Amino acid sequence: MKKPHPLIGELSGELLGTAILVMFGCGVVAQVVTGGFPKSLASGDHNSIAFGWGLGVTMAVFVAGRISGAHLNPAVTIALAAFRGFDRRKIVPFIGAQFVGALVGALIVRFVYADQIANVDPTHTKATQGIFSTSPGEGVSIMTAFADQVVGTALLVMVIFALTSAVNDPPLANTAPLIIGLLVVAIGMAWGTNAGYAINPARDFGPRVASWITGYQDAMFSANGPELYFWLPIVAPIVGGLIGGALFVFGIERFLPAAETLPHEVGVAEAR
Repeated sequence: MKKPHPLIGELSGELLGTAILVMFGCGVVAQVVTGGFPKSLASGDHNSIAFGWGLGVTMAVFVAGRISGAHLNPAVTIALAAFRGFDRRKIVPFIGAQFVGALVGALIVRFVYADQIANVDPTHTKATQGIFSTSPGEGVSIMTAFADQVVGTALLVMVIFALTSAVNDPPLANTAPLIIGLLVVAIGMAWGTNAGYAINPARDFGPRVASWITGYQDAMFSANGPELYFWLPIVAPIVGGLIGGALFVFGIERFLPAAETLPHEVGVAEAR
């Protein structure tokens, strides 16, 4: 059997990993939004959503980490290309695979939860749009939402760089996915209400398209206003990812000892 081209394997990892991430993430939001009908049947809250997304990230990184590095996020891919030597020729294919994976994952959630969604929102309005895509909170301006996404994604990328740097005493390879998942939980709990903490262009735009093609006519707009909103969770996380990467590289990593001056054990841990 002919061995697949390595890029094909990497793209498969990104596609399936991002699909898994979105299936857990959008799935937990769907459960919280639709499972509490009638209202007396509580089926979760904001903490459920934060942990659902975080555990989804953990599972996705375990699935895709070995083959593609589990970027799962265009903001991470672009930051890795800018500061970590990731092959820039792979940026567009990786982002394409992430978007397709997010689209597929969201379509699966949309299909499986179709009855519940129809039960609580038969005309597919903004009332359940948040299952699939983010919007600014009530009374939150576009400027604030943009700043929120920049800050949240900067935190994400800065800490990911810290967790994966060989010269920064990183966690063992088999625990890194769990720590990254907890990072996403923390961002959701600290930065979740201003704009829904998309912090990932593929995670937001893929499901947004999935909802748009399955009946959500206002999917490209904010659920809490008339603004065209789809662009913000794309642009702001990319800006934030570059800022977070730069902060770690120039604010922390440049002051750490070079890899060749560290004990041998660090090299072994990194080789895993």
